Amino acid sequence: MPALSGVKVICVGQFYFAPYCSMLLARLGADVIKIEAPEGDPYRRLPSADHDGSSVQFTMLNSGKRAMKVDLKHPKGQEIVRKLVEQADVLIQNLSPGAMDRFGLGYDALCAINPRLIMASGTGFGSFGPYAGEPAMDLTIQARTAIMSTTGFMEGAPVRTGPSVVDFMAGTHMFSGVLAALYQREHTGRGQHVEVALQDAILPALSSNIAGHINSNGAMPERTGNRHGGLAVVPYNAYRTTDGWVTVLCPTQSHWERLCGVMDDPDAKDDRYSTMSGRTAHSDEVDVLVERWTSAHTKQEVAHLLSRTGIPTAPVLSLAELMDDPHVQARGVLRWMDDESGKWLTLGSPLFLSDSPMVEPDRAHGLGADTDTILRDELGMTEDEVAALHFEGAI
Repeated sequence: MPALSGVKVICVGQFYFAPYCSMLLARLGADVIKIEAPEGDPYRRLPSADHDGSSVQFTMLNSGKRAMKVDLKHPKGQEIVRKLVEQADVLIQNLSPGAMDRFGLGYDALCAINPRLIMASGTGFGSFGPYAGEPAMDLTIQARTAIMSTTGFMEGAPVRTGPSVVDFMAGTHMFSGVLAALYQREHTGRGQHVEVALQDAILPALSSNIAGHINSNGAMPERTGNRHGGLAVVPYNAYRTTDGWVTVLCPTQSHWERLCGVMDDPDAKDDRYSTMSGRTAHSDEVDVLVERWTSAHTKQEVAHLLSRTGIPTAPVLSLAELMDDPHVQARGVLRWMDDESGKWLTLGSPLFLSDSPMVEPDRAHGLGADTDTILRDELGMTEDEVAALHFEGAI
């Protein structure tokens, strides 16, 4: 059976951060109720809409969840969440800092209702420190944490990473925190508050860059292009081919020796390149040497020749090539689904458990589509009570 069967999750999340965490929980079998404000998750309204009017991003992150519309500013909307919390295992939220407390739905208030509740809160900077309480998004965190200043080429402007690495790394950290809290609850019987900050989640990814900065006493350029973040591994770059680019890196001496054997270039035997420290000191010359060889082949030829010898390499794919990649399709993490409305794209799970099948998602539900059913089935409300909540604007 799925690993999290029987686990009930309330997700008061928007954008990518919390919704990705709750999506991973849903793929492992948790029953996830996504609660949205009357106007809906802002990402419902992005212009990248598929044929049913939902944004592609929203569908990818929120398929496989039940959808509930609740006005958390309304006292009766707040009461609905409190009643749902009585029987929930987890509540996930990444609203603006302090919002849940203003609604009377902070951890202390909800823990008093259900001591077994695990509440996971995602913010930009956490609950303490000089920046606590400041608003943040993926781009602003990339700016604040030197991700942008270490991305791109030194002669160019700072650049954000192509994918939204901060939101998704933070969502993954939140997911692991929730699982750890669920495990601990098995021993203590108590829930707890899990806090994940965007800034904290991305800082470990700067390990190579920080090491290079320390070792060079600050003399190393911050932006190293496609080279190693700490300029400690050479070759480590993207190289031209006859039809695009290919990445090649040699993290050990053995990899370099194997690369030299494949290239069969007498210049590679220069004593200056015989050690890693020598290659890092002459990285420009090494890159010219490697590219002289790669530029005579296609990117797939290079990847094939080097992969056979165990050298880390990969062609640089476009998005179109990625979507058609047979390995991506076989793994199913990018997942095309079919229903009565046609084909749609969502995310599978990057977690493969041998004794826990992934739960196949249904299409992301419309705004508030399951509100009435949840109120009746989960909270035992009558049709008249539900109708009254609609009339009062609580749902």
